[in-house]
Amino acid sequence: MMSWYKEIEFANPAFLWLLIVIPLMIGWYIWRNQRLQGTLGISSLNGFLKAKKSSYSWLRHLGIALRSFALFAMIVALARPQSALSWEDSTTEGIDIIIATDISGSMLAEDLKPNRLEAGKNIAIDFIKDRPNDRIGLVVFSGESFTQCPLTIDHDVLVNLFKGISNGMIEDGTAIGMGLATAVNRLKDSEAKSKVVILLTDGSNTSGSIPPATAAEIAKQMKVRVYTVGVGTKGYAPYPVKTPYGIQYQQVPVTIDEGVLSNIAKITGGKYFRATNNEKLKQIYQQIDQLEKAKIAVTQYHKKTERFLPLVLMALALLLVEFLIRNTLLKGALT
Repeated sequence: MMSWYKEIEFANPAFLWLLIVIPLMIGWYIWRNQRLQGTLGISSLNGFLKAKKSSYSWLRHLGIALRSFALFAMIVALARPQSALSWEDSTTEGIDIIIATDISGSMLAEDLKPNRLEAGKNIAIDFIKDRPNDRIGLVVFSGESFTQCPLTIDHDVLVNLFKGISNGMIEDGTAIGMGLATAVNRLKDSEAKSKVVILLTDGSNTSGSIPPATAAEIAKQMKVRVYTVGVGTKGYAPYPVKTPYGIQYQQVPVTIDEGVLSNIAKITGGKYFRATNNEKLKQIYQQIDQLEKAKIAVTQYHKKTERFLPLVLMALALLLVEFLIRNTLLKGALT
């Protein structure tokens, strides 16, 4: 029976104030019982010492105990206990996202800290952690491209693979079209309501067999929206160069082809962003996060079941037992 009263709510909780009557009733019973006790003055108690006390003397108080429990059950029943069961159905319109990131040598420039590649990795990982319900994958490109991680909901694996990418994994260069085409190819079998590619690069298309515009048209046909991000400050950026005397820095020009990146975004219905520092890149990911929010339809259900009947039956049973005992077995003993 106790399982019935888990997560109980009361429809009329004000009736619970009537529970104060129970200690008052018990107090009145004790006071009345003391008043009914007579007194007898005798010279000695020796005559009563040999008399055995009845082990059933306590039964005369059974009536008040039964009535108290019955009143308790009746008052709680009046408060109408109800078991409240609630649940909800959630329907998520899933979003599949491929992050395509440039890992060419120019991504080692340190206009972003510690460099463009590491800054892009760290901020993208935060983006991934903030979207636990989306399938996300990772494509890397330089002179060619490959899939580092296919679409997955296991973001721990994705983050570990993301941390492991570095310059030099593949032939150097900047194959933007190839990177985008590989990312779009990863989304071709997706049945998600929204398919997105985040393409991050710091240069212009210098290699690869697929022009960026062609890859963008393919993305459009497959209903893939592309957000392009150009990473790099304006003008020149410090670039580390190994020399016999250790690492030295040279100022190299920033050569982001913003026209191509803007055109990719325009063709696919996405947006182009320019990240000139870490904070700007973080803000860009936050904007994309807001633009690509999953739609969740939630239907809440509430079911309440009345639980007062067992209490009423318990109260009636206690009163019946008290009545029977008082008028049969211990007639005259209960006061």
